[in-house]
Amino acid sequence: MLRRPYEWTMAKASHRHAQWWLAAFAFMEASFFPIPPHPMLGLMCLAEPKKGIRFAAIATIGSVLGGLLGYAIGHFAFEAFGEALLRLLHLETSFPTASCYLREYGAEIIIVKGATPIPFKLLTITAGFIGMNLWVFLGASILSRSISFMIVGVAFRLFGAPIKAVIDKHLGKVTLGFVVLVVLGFAAISLLGGGGKTDPKCANQPAAVTARA
Repeated sequence: MLRRPYEWTMAKASHRHAQWWLAAFAFMEASFFPIPPHPMLGLMCLAEPKKGIRFAAIATIGSVLGGLLGYAIGHFAFEAFGEALLRLLHLETSFPTASCYLREYGAEIIIVKGATPIPFKLLTITAGFIGMNLWVFLGASILSRSISFMIVGVAFRLFGAPIKAVIDKHLGKVTLGFVVLVVLGFAAISLLGGGGKTDPKCANQPAAVTARA
């Protein structure tokens, strides 16, 4: 059942326009799109392992540029549609906590959280809203996105052929493993939203939008 869509997706991932689609997904995900670009990046690397680092660099550049759009939304247009966007993405309850963490720890949160499954768009919009230094934000974004995507690119560049052989042979088990990773990603999101242990300084943040810095 999984074999046909897997082979179809592999063909699309190696399409001549796939790199542009990857850049577009990475750009949109950093500011307003709900689906992360990592699955597409992984499939592209799987289709052409030797280009793994190149694909990761494309995703990094697209994501950083998209992060600047997210920053602009938070800084210049939060009242106009940024707040509504967070509600649409079901991130409104996480926003006060993210705002507190960014105020307390700045670039450290962008680097640490930006390299995890926690939505990068939440951090970019929030950073713009609180008026975080743009150059600090940009530097932290480059570092965090490089970590997030280069791990995938380098892994496939070094071990692409063996990984592809394992997936071809054990597609069902690999799919199950990917589902588990997605569930863990949502668990990480809930931690930032207050579902797990938080810094005492940022605990019990009001659900309403916090004031600008």
